[in-house]
This record gives sequence, C-alpha cells and structure tokens, in this order.
Amino acid sequence: MALYVELVSPERSVWSGEASRVITRTIEGDIGILPGHTPLLAVLANGLVRIVAEGGPEVRAVVLGGFLSVADDRVSILAEWSQPADEVDVASAEAELRQAEQAGDADAASRARALLAAASGA
Repeated sequence: MALYVELVSPERSVWSGEASRVITRTIEGDIGILPGHTPLLAVLANGLVRIVAEGGPEVRAVVLGGFLSVADDRVSILAEWSQPADEVDVASAEAELRQAEQAGDADAASRARALLAAASGA
C-alpha cells in the first residue's frame, strides 16, 4: 500500500507520485505520514518536507507556509512557496540570512534558515 503525494505551490508543481511516507513540520510540530493515516488538516511551518518515494530516492523540498491535507492515502501539501532542496543556492541563502539578521527581519531569517536546512539535508 502506498500514499499518493502532491507537493504544489502557486508557482509550480514541485513533486507528485507514490510514496511510502512523508515527514514534514507543522505549527504543532513534526509529523510523519504513513499509509492508512487518519484524516488530517494541518498548517505547515517553514521547513523541510521529506518524501520517501516508492522505488526511488528521497525527495526533499523546503516549504514556507501552507497546508497539509491527508485523506484516503492521499497527501496534499499546498505550500505558499516551495523549492526542491537540490535547487537551493547555498551562497545566496547564507547572504539572505546575514542581511535578514542585520535588518531584524524574522520572516526573512526563517526563510533563509529553512533553505539552508534543506540544502544540508537537516
């Protein structure tokens, strides 16, 4: 039995397909989704989404806000913004973090930290 997972943002469809599990962060804390999971609707926190694809590599993407919906072995991750971890420009994210910390911009700093965590696999 597998999950059908869709990770989308307003700009693009980041990933869709069958997976054995999904691990992500909500405002309530980290959560793991396996086949047969009870229905759920949650608010996403900035962070990393890990999707263990059926017969393939683990997919990692950074998400900034949005919602997670689970029902009938379908997982919909509707992110306000998302980017695959392998597309993160580490130097730009580090510069963004420095600028955000100097400016006292907590939202921009959170975004930069999420990008760096995704790039490092954390």
